[in-house]
Amino acid sequence: MNLTLHVWRQPNASERGRFVTYQARDISPDMSFLEMLDVVNEGLTVNGEPPIAFDSDCREGICGTCGMVINGRAHGPRARTTACQLHMRSFEDGDTITIEPWRAASFPVIRDLVVDRSPLDRIIAAGGFVTAPTGSAPEANSLPVPKENAELAMDAAACIGCGACVAACPNASAMLFTAAKVAHLGLLPQGQAERERRALAMVWQMDAEGFGGCSNHRECEAVCPKGITIDNIARMNRDYIRASAARGRRLADDEGGAG
Repeated sequence: MNLTLHVWRQPNASERGRFVTYQARDISPDMSFLEMLDVVNEGLTVNGEPPIAFDSDCREGICGTCGMVINGRAHGPRARTTACQLHMRSFEDGDTITIEPWRAASFPVIRDLVVDRSPLDRIIAAGGFVTAPTGSAPEANSLPVPKENAELAMDAAACIGCGACVAACPNASAMLFTAAKVAHLGLLPQGQAERERRALAMVWQMDAEGFGGCSNHRECEAVCPKGITIDNIARMNRDYIRASAARGRRLADDEGGAG
């Protein structure tokens, strides 16, 4: 396959970027998208040009590192497929492909296709944990979990934190990511102790990072490579409202007691 690539090149966060056109020749349809970029980078290196910077780690669709916009869609044209699992047979010989980094003010470009996604880490740090001592694995039936809750929790836990939901949202919202992290702990017995505090802390941190609110376009759900649904956003909103009301009552009680 021979392809024409329009790739966003940006030396660093402070300099302006621009699209640069490259020719990718003799690309195997069985290559992954990242392997195709590796081939292009080998040619650039041989010619003394700086290679295209992009993130990658596991290359198995698990780590969520390989985020990029391909032909206007986060992770490319195939549903529920990360860029590292996207194969070149998804394109036609002679195609032109435009490759961009995630576009969101909260994800500043570090270089080329690499963006700073540490705001997602700080949302996790704000409340994505349980304090229940785990120790060794307990007997399976010692802590019953309703099957429906277990399945919903596992579905939410599938979020790999790639940031595609933010990149696809017209409002650059991180609500699908945050909701998945709130839900997968809030649905399990071990996560109940911090359920209210978790919902408040993670939503507050999400807002502090500058992400927009949910715009109900459902683009996040459409591009999520793990099929996380916006049902989790509704669940997070319920937890947040309930936690806010409880916090308000506690503050009122404290003020009443002090008086």
